Amino acid sequence: MSAFLAVVRAGGFREAARMAGQSASSLSEAVRRLEAAMGVRLLNRTTRSVAPTEVGARLAERLAPAFGEVEAALDVVNHFRDRPAGTLRINVPANVARTVLSPIIFPFLKRYPDIHLEIVVEDSFVDLLAAGCDAGIRYDERLEQDMIALPIGPRTQRLVTAASPAYLREHGTPTHPRDLLQHRCMRGQFSGGRIPLWEFERDGEVVRVDPQGPLLVRQGAAFDLAAEGAVAGLGIIHLFDDWLRPHLESGALVTVLDDWIQAFSGPYLYYPGRKHLPSPLRAFVDFIREGPVG
Repeated sequence: MSAFLAVVRAGGFREAARMAGQSASSLSEAVRRLEAAMGVRLLNRTTRSVAPTEVGARLAERLAPAFGEVEAALDVVNHFRDRPAGTLRINVPANVARTVLSPIIFPFLKRYPDIHLEIVVEDSFVDLLAAGCDAGIRYDERLEQDMIALPIGPRTQRLVTAASPAYLREHGTPTHPRDLLQHRCMRGQFSGGRIPLWEFERDGEVVRVDPQGPLLVRQGAAFDLAAEGAVAGLGIIHLFDDWLRPHLESGALVTVLDDWIQAFSGPYLYYPGRKHLPSPLRAFVDFIREGPVG
């Protein structure tokens, strides 16, 4: 049952095996034995994907909280250790991984060397328990109501618009967001395929534009490629100022539309509101509550 649940959570045998530190063949054999014992098919397998059948999905839904209780019971042992130990799995969007986590997780792991931290980068909102994660980080408009939310990282973040001096000399400087429709822009795309509009705000007026350009990247580390494209003079970029800061400080990029900069509240660490937290998660929550590192 544990092998079956791991495969469902990971979406395949290879990823489940990697996460569990086992071989894919051993997990496959365990699931095969479970299916034989129950007399039903639990997983639909193809050469490209693995997905639960209807009965498999229902079984996984019921098993997840049960195994969560088992894991919580076993975690009681951690309270008798000198230091918390175990695995902590956190689901975060790419910009959080890039701009928020680095000053937090490195000192955390130095303090708790027996904790193994897994960062799962995913921009879409996920069901934490179904995804096999202990906690997630998202912005307040995407938090579930039954979760505990704890502020993490900077409490204000900004999206800035920037271009290289060479690009602005050649193409001119936009003075209104709608001017961007006449410019070459570096666009980002969510993993699901949606291309978000660029949003600006000034004195209560909100303007959304859908500019075009020579480069489209999936959200995540590919934004570094878009930033380099902007530095090379290919077009204008609209991104978190923390992400662009090295280029802005060096002068490789300069901001435009400064009076239209949109600021919003920072992200939150969120996790299920259960009484017993796994000790690695409890240690991380306490670490965040201590306040800014350094």
